[in-house]
Amino acid sequence: MGQSLKHGSYLRTTSQLNKWISRRFADSKQFWRFLLVGVLNTMIGMGLMFLLKNGLDWPYWHATFTGNTIGAAVSFLLNRAFTFKSRVPVRTGAPRFVLVVLISYMLSFSFSHSITGEMNGIAIGEIYLSPDTIAIILGSIFYTITNFIGQKFFVFKEGEYCSS
Repeated sequence: MGQSLKHGSYLRTTSQLNKWISRRFADSKQFWRFLLVGVLNTMIGMGLMFLLKNGLDWPYWHATFTGNTIGAAVSFLLNRAFTFKSRVPVRTGAPRFVLVVLISYMLSFSFSHSITGEMNGIAIGEIYLSPDTIAIILGSIFYTITNFIGQKFFVFKEGEYCSS
């Protein structure tokens, strides 16, 4: 009984979160551009990681750090020019960008880990999702939302070098 209540509460929470996200972002062209940039910078960053690790036999940490750094740089530049149409100077925007990314990461993944910490895993057909896997999925959703909000209202906020 207790476990089914936890699952019901979890499903109710995610349903409410889904409704809130839909109301806030579904009509936002900026949010869709932000997601597109995220897909592109992920492909570039991960592609570079695999090339460096598997193609050039770089050590794991060097390859992942380099790929993530290049992916983040692509994200900053594309979000600055394409998503938010900002003219914020790089020396002003880049430190803000790094701060938003770090805060979004810490808040999102800490929160998602804390709410899934007492859960059991979930089986969907033949697929088993561990609490950590669920936390990663939820954390990624929260991260995308908090990162978008931080970039929109802090890194590239309208009225401060922006034309959108």
